[in-house]
Amino acid sequence: MNIRIGSRDSKLAVVQAEQVIAQLGVPCELVTMKTTGDRILDRTLDQVGGKGLFVKELDRALAQGRVDLTVHSLKDVPMEQPEGLPLLAYSAREDARDVLVLPAGARELDPTKPLGCASARRRVQLKRLFPGMQVQPVRGNVLTRLKKLDSGAYSALVLAAAGLRRLGLEERISRYFPAEELIPAAGQAILAVQGRAGEYAELAQKIDDPASRACALAERAYVRALGGGCFAPVAAHATLHGDTLHLRAMYATEDEQTVVYGDDTAPREQAEALGARLAQTLKREAEAT
Repeated sequence: MNIRIGSRDSKLAVVQAEQVIAQLGVPCELVTMKTTGDRILDRTLDQVGGKGLFVKELDRALAQGRVDLTVHSLKDVPMEQPEGLPLLAYSAREDARDVLVLPAGARELDPTKPLGCASARRRVQLKRLFPGMQVQPVRGNVLTRLKKLDSGAYSALVLAAAGLRRLGLEERISRYFPAEELIPAAGQAILAVQGRAGEYAELAQKIDDPASRACALAERAYVRALGGGCFAPVAAHATLHGDTLHLRAMYATEDEQTVVYGDDTAPREQAEALGARLAQTLKREAEAT
């Protein structure tokens, strides 16, 4: 019997699900669906309920037994899982950095046009990196955003390196932002496999990467400690050095007037405590500013 793997129907989501299927090494059937987040493209995510809109339909299909496992970009997964639908595995991490993408044929930024990005996290950091430029939202899947860019609507886009690499579009990348300069979203470049409690956990372990798991737990604990909103202007990126986790993060106040950065370390088995501790440290610092 085939294992039914649920995924969004975008090209990137399908490529990612197929990568997971290849690693599982058992007969699988890919079941794709359009989510609410894919359908509502005229408003920013924080106006329509956050990134949970990209997983709601897949969660329902999983709960109802219409699929057996689901594959997500971890950065799109809310910080709290529905009862009985745990995250079973975290893939080895692709390149977690954000990148600058210029219009086809362009060699430099056009200061008369805005930078396009899809998150408050990027917007806050881009205003610091490019103080003279406008930053405007851009929605849609990666290919839709690139069409908008190439049609002349933006001077450049800021996207995740991982998505472009998985789509074979690495040649579109004009500049990589070091993670210390533009901190990625929690979970960026990691794929998550979700399932029903007590089912297929052993199978999902085939793709689980212990280093990714430790980094993901620290990053997600940081965001969760700050309220968990995927569209809040927060960022967190962890790296593992031997058995020591290093977490660098950003926190912005609601009005985005105060932005603070910081980092901390802890043994890998204390990943979630590390994230929670750094969240409290940066929040206190921001409130004292």
